[in-house]
Amino acid sequence: MLPTLLRMVLAAETGVDLGRILLDLLVVLVAAKCAAELAERFRVPAVLGEIAAGVLIGPSVAGWIHLDGSRGVSIAVLAEIGVLLLLVQVGMEMDLAELSKVGRASMLVAVVGVALPFAGGAIAGVAMGEGAKTAIFLGAALTATSVGITARVFGDLRALATTEARIVVGAAVADDVLGLVILTVVVKVVTGGSVGVGTIAGTLGLAIAFLLATGAFGLLVVPRILDGIQRRASSGATAVVAAVALTLGFAELADLAKLAFIIGAFMAGLSLARSDHHERIAGDLGAVGNILIPVFFVQIGINADLSAMAKPSVLGLAAVLTVVGVAGKLVAGWAAVGTRADKLLVGLGMIPRGEVGLIFASIGLSNGVLDKDLYGALLVVVLVTTVITPPLLRMRIGSAGRREHTPAEVGTSAVPDGGWLDVVDGDIHLRAVPSPEHTVAVALATGLRLDEARPSDELLDWFGQHRSIELSWDPDDTPALVNLLRRADPRAWRFLDVTGVLERALPEVATAMRRRRSDIRDLDPVGSLKFPVVDSLHDLPPDGFAHEDDLVLAALAADVCSDAIRDTQSAVDLATRLGRTNDADRVADLVSDAYLLRAAAGRPGTFDETSLLQLAAHLASPVHARHAFTLARAIGELPRRQAVGLDELHELIRDLLDHPEISGSGAGNLAGSRLLAAQRLAPSTEVVERLRHASTAYLLAHDPVELARQAQLLEPIPRAGVIRVAVSPEPEPDLWQIDIACRDTPGLLARLAGVLAAEGLSVTAASIATWPDGAVLDSFTAQSTQRPGARRLAESMEAALGRPLPRRPAPGLDLAFDADSMPWHTVCIVSGPDQPGALEAVAAAFAAADVVVHTARINSTGGRISDRFTVSDRLGRKLDDDAEARVRRALAGERVRRGRFPFTRRG
Repeated sequence: MLPTLLRMVLAAETGVDLGRILLDLLVVLVAAKCAAELAERFRVPAVLGEIAAGVLIGPSVAGWIHLDGSRGVSIAVLAEIGVLLLLVQVGMEMDLAELSKVGRASMLVAVVGVALPFAGGAIAGVAMGEGAKTAIFLGAALTATSVGITARVFGDLRALATTEARIVVGAAVADDVLGLVILTVVVKVVTGGSVGVGTIAGTLGLAIAFLLATGAFGLLVVPRILDGIQRRASSGATAVVAAVALTLGFAELADLAKLAFIIGAFMAGLSLARSDHHERIAGDLGAVGNILIPVFFVQIGINADLSAMAKPSVLGLAAVLTVVGVAGKLVAGWAAVGTRADKLLVGLGMIPRGEVGLIFASIGLSNGVLDKDLYGALLVVVLVTTVITPPLLRMRIGSAGRREHTPAEVGTSAVPDGGWLDVVDGDIHLRAVPSPEHTVAVALATGLRLDEARPSDELLDWFGQHRSIELSWDPDDTPALVNLLRRADPRAWRFLDVTGVLERALPEVATAMRRRRSDIRDLDPVGSLKFPVVDSLHDLPPDGFAHEDDLVLAALAADVCSDAIRDTQSAVDLATRLGRTNDADRVADLVSDAYLLRAAAGRPGTFDETSLLQLAAHLASPVHARHAFTLARAIGELPRRQAVGLDELHELIRDLLDHPEISGSGAGNLAGSRLLAAQRLAPSTEVVERLRHASTAYLLAHDPVELARQAQLLEPIPRAGVIRVAVSPEPEPDLWQIDIACRDTPGLLARLAGVLAAEGLSVTAASIATWPDGAVLDSFTAQSTQRPGARRLAESMEAALGRPLPRRPAPGLDLAFDADSMPWHTVCIVSGPDQPGALEAVAAAFAAADVVVHTARINSTGGRISDRFTVSDRLGRKLDDDAEARVRRALAGERVRRGRFPFTRRG
């Protein structure tokens, strides 16, 4: 069929309206995506939304899309390619090893579930006056089962581990293979002439020969060819292109053999699944499939004729076929002999026809076997069976759960010698029946053994019986979780997800996995079952730290946090659930500090000694710093410049923390060490007390001699309107340190900077310290060839306190705020052309926005400034977006409303 359509396109007239075709494709894709999103939100299969979109944009309703002429051929070709990709995905997702292990019950359910609807549909077709070919096709269209819909409902109800779910999934896998064989035979029979025993036997033999030949070649030869191409190719896309060529080749062979071309695509998918690079191929083909597969389902809706479907005869035929199809699948449930499964639940799980039924209907219409009425009837059957199955399953599973015995009444709490589990002949068995409180422990122990064995039916039944009980995490289970994280085995996480253990015991992890499953950017089929930060942590060179439990749990928390830079509450919640409160704080601190270091690495040149000391004091210990830097590297790949900056920052912080007065046991950290040294130099108890209440940032910004001198300048605290000034030389020539002691007042820094500028003093650095009693110590480093006069400066500054705060707009200056690279404050970088009064204008803007400046580093090179300020609000918190906006507006000369903070002194 596909080659025929391609030939039609090549033979199309040259006057094709390409613009109209592109517009049609735009309408189809947008409608499909919007309808699928809407359907998913109402917990309806996306395929139904896409069919409904086709009906709406097709001739039956809006009439935007018509499948006539070259427009119809073009959409049809894209739809056929979408079907190819869909069947390739089905083939790649089918595990032949699992198919070989399908139990007797599943195989019986599959065979009965195919035979009864096939026979019933054919008989119904003949009874309603249809020809033999059409009747056979109607019966074939009722055979297939869509496992995706059923599996999703079982998964939502945490029932995938039950006996019923395993039987249905196994039967659906076998059903897919049987259905494709039937489709191949039926298409050949109904399009090849008269129907007879010889025709059917010959077609069946040809189909089996095709399956065997392509299967042998695909399973034995294709993986080697693809692996060889991947090794020798210089482009990673070469293997994917080869996979597409293989798919088209197999489809062409099927078409030449007069078989359904999709059977060739299915066999190509089985072959590709055996390649070592199947994940990469599946991801790339899946990205294309996300675009073209919806086109196929939209085309089905476009082909639907609502007026024909509304005919009583069509509805009557649809009702008969629905009853036949549903009854056949329900009876198939009773074929699960020899099991204690709920036979009705198994039958209900086999009802939906879904995608495969739609493929049958589409092929029948395109081959002329079905007319519009019969096509509409089959479409109604597919829609009805797909829609009614989820609520029926939910009702039956809910009633079955209420009928079950209470799990708490059975099982033992005593752990057997050797643990709960034992591996026998490749299957994981229970040594004894555990009580429900051991569900998490047994699940983790099972996950750790999945690389060597598979869960037995007995074990899965036990988890299925306990799927509805509430679970709580026991910190004693955390070491097993860490070991599971070190294994990095997606099968283990799939098992925990299927059994519902994650959702009940670790909801944060389950939520993260659901979020990744819905992320269309993740093209890895098992991407949601992996933890990238944990995996990256184990890929780092071993250094004695990468495998410590706290670091592994912090990596998991970083994977789980959706926005760990701004909000680490989810990391705290997860860490609290996994361990004691102290452990939780340590893990959460590691996550937040890792993101802090990644942000700081982006600005390595902006860190002065004070900033580095603050960062070192925040990290506190060499071990915590080492862990934080290790996690920062594992969180994700950094641009080369930022990666180099992270390494440089690590070296600087390590050198600081290795210094005795920072990491030694005497003072505990550098701030404490400087405080003790300054207090020993203090001349009075008042000065000692002043130092004791100084902020950590202030203590880190000055040496002990400066601290003692400045604290003495503040004692006793000056009266309102009085300023004390002390001037001392710096080691470098023409540089002076100007210490200013006074009481806090709005706009103080701007007034002081204005006086210094008026006196011709060029400020190169500044630090600001405040105390709860309103005392302020501003320290400036200024350049001047003459020693500034302390008395003259004090008088000028006292006079400036009585004048209104100037509003000096500086629209040429740019502000860049960084709330992530410093532990306590927000960093504000001011850049732009150098101009007189720039520091005064910036300080006035901070004052107008009610922002507190803690340190300032002034830099002017080549007529441009690059000043760095560390700032906070009046409560010492980092600035929010509103505060940053107020500063920008104030610097532009606008009048802004001051921020409002509770219990805040206004000066």
